[in-house]
Amino acid sequence: MHIFLPSSAVAHLRKKSSGLPITRAGFLFEKPQKRIEQLTSRLSKGSADSSVPPMEGRRSSRSDFPADQLTELAALYYLEQVTQEELSRKFALSRPTVSKLLKRAREEGIVEIRVRTRPAAAAELEQEFQKRFGIERLLTAVNQNDPDAQRSAVAAMLAAHLESILRDEMIVAVGMGRNVAAIADQIGMPVARAITFVSAIGGSTRAGEYMSSDHICRRLAARFGGMSETLYAPALVSDAALRCALMDNDVVRRTLHRARRADVALIGIGDVSEDSNMVRMGWFSPQEVAEAKLAGTVGDMMGYDFITIEGKHADISLQGRVIGLALEDLRRIPNVITIASESSKLVAILAALRTGTITTLATTELIAKTILGIS
Repeated sequence: MHIFLPSSAVAHLRKKSSGLPITRAGFLFEKPQKRIEQLTSRLSKGSADSSVPPMEGRRSSRSDFPADQLTELAALYYLEQVTQEELSRKFALSRPTVSKLLKRAREEGIVEIRVRTRPAAAAELEQEFQKRFGIERLLTAVNQNDPDAQRSAVAAMLAAHLESILRDEMIVAVGMGRNVAAIADQIGMPVARAITFVSAIGGSTRAGEYMSSDHICRRLAARFGGMSETLYAPALVSDAALRCALMDNDVVRRTLHRARRADVALIGIGDVSEDSNMVRMGWFSPQEVAEAKLAGTVGDMMGYDFITIEGKHADISLQGRVIGLALEDLRRIPNVITIASESSKLVAILAALRTGTITTLATTELIAKTILGIS
């Protein structure tokens, strides 16, 4: 269990405590025993600190409850197992209000609950992936039966990783799809960073706003801090000649140039099936996808760059119609982060690893173990 504190609460608590561990992802307090003891003592005796009024005898609504006191309440409940009944008496609040405040602490990102894989097992898996596929990081989430819960768990893990590596002036090239979109859904404390999230593929109304790169970029900028840049072009065109013409457009060329200079690429992996997102969106027909499979295509990167089981570029008719970065562009980006949470993508993930472009893979423990088994 971890508690992330907003900057206002940290400033308040730092006046009274020291020696608490801090991580790059935020102020991460792990069992701050000394501080909790001080809080418990203060709550039982009344505060001598005039800067913080005593809680007893004072009623607060959920909406006007200060962030630093919300952090104290959450710390007592989650770290010291102080019951809601006790918190109700100490803070002079009703039990339903205490319950709502604890929910608010989770919603605002003050409290973040994570279930981690076994550290030793995760480290062993990561080392094997490093040796076998040459990647730098393997992030594995706990396996879940529900696909949506599984996607959210992998996305939350990757969001925490991004918190630790993103820096001012970085450029992040962003792909499309449900897994990439889920990263922006993860609750966190807003941070004032100067990061540029740039669309690495054109837009498509058929994909739906939620899964489009442009919409994901805007939500990532709001989540992690920074600005977004749209690729003003359709994702899919009818033929290669039209694609070449659009790729030569000044506006399109400028945005793609920025995407190619990215420090980080954030992309998904797709499988090739008649029920894939590409077919559902109407990009390609079931017949075209079936022909691609017969030609040895097993998956795609970035939502369209098709690859074989060996990780090679698939020479099929589906290629050359999408406006966006290509496999060769990804190879020049220092940190290519890929997310895939579905077990149906096992072969596609293996093929993507074999391209040699992936730096970090975020997936589940079960998928990672299975990939080692089939590779």
